[in-house]
Amino acid sequence: MRARAPVWVVGGLLALAAAVLLSLLVGANPQPPSAVLDALLGGGDSEARYVVWEQRAPRTAAGLAVGAALGTAGALIQAFTRNPLADPGILGVNSGAAFAVAIGIAFLGVTTPAGYVWLACAGALAVTLAVYAVGTAGGPQAGPVRLTVTGVALGAVFAGLTTGLMLTRPDAFDRMRGWEAGSLLGRGADVLLPVLPLLAAGLAIAAAVAPGLNAIALGTDVARAQGVNVGRVRIAVLAAVTLLAGGATAVAGPIVFVGLMIPHAVRWVVGPDQRRLLLGTLIASPVLVLLSDVLGRVAVLPSEMPVGVVTAFVGAPVLIALVRRPKASGL
Repeated sequence: MRARAPVWVVGGLLALAAAVLLSLLVGANPQPPSAVLDALLGGGDSEARYVVWEQRAPRTAAGLAVGAALGTAGALIQAFTRNPLADPGILGVNSGAAFAVAIGIAFLGVTTPAGYVWLACAGALAVTLAVYAVGTAGGPQAGPVRLTVTGVALGAVFAGLTTGLMLTRPDAFDRMRGWEAGSLLGRGADVLLPVLPLLAAGLAIAAAVAPGLNAIALGTDVARAQGVNVGRVRIAVLAAVTLLAGGATAVAGPIVFVGLMIPHAVRWVVGPDQRRLLLGTLIASPVLVLLSDVLGRVAVLPSEMPVGVVTAFVGAPVLIALVRRPKASGL
């Protein structure tokens, strides 16, 4: 029996609060909880204030934003393709962002995450526009299958170009490794703040198209009969996915499984209603990102493990368990 809305919302918010607290309390530089609390309240010694406000708080904020964006983008693309195991990367967003970053590193001398941000956003936008242009070449009404196939094809092309560029330019390869692994380290206000308006716009579009996606889930003919402009909804979904997945990738690099696993898991709890699904995903996705980041900080390795690597380790077995469940939910 599915949980009632107030129960899963409260439970999700409590889990999110716990994840935020852990992200502020746990790290490679141990600090007593009392010292962290004092630093959050403006007191404490200088070391505690530096650890909390310069290291942990910025990456916690980045984790919240990136998780919410990736999860929502995943829920949108799964509704758009009517495939509960679809991923935002199928539109080529990640590949476009990575190619633009590689160009910036290899030829423009970009060396910092703050410099990667706009390049990654521009690359994600360019590839999405190319996917839509190619996918609608045969007619104005682009179906999800055609756009998906186009996105996969163009994504593979740009991924190959990025790999070739990295192999021919060792300096680009060395600098791309950290970004491609997906990390929240060093993502301060100079990286996150410029992208926040893009993420906010993407979330607003997602909220606006949720009722239309509910109608489209019943079939395009039914949606049109209910007065839904299917073409407009599809364009809005593409725009939202580009803003959300492109912005999140620009901040932290390509982080896998969040946009794939969390909407699928939330759907099993709250059902197929896109309004509930988007809200649940918005709450649950940052929990996975923050907990994965905390786990990566305390991993027994010479240096911390990037969050993108941890989400892959955590997400893969959980997703396998979900899809193997009897009567696994669909759209």
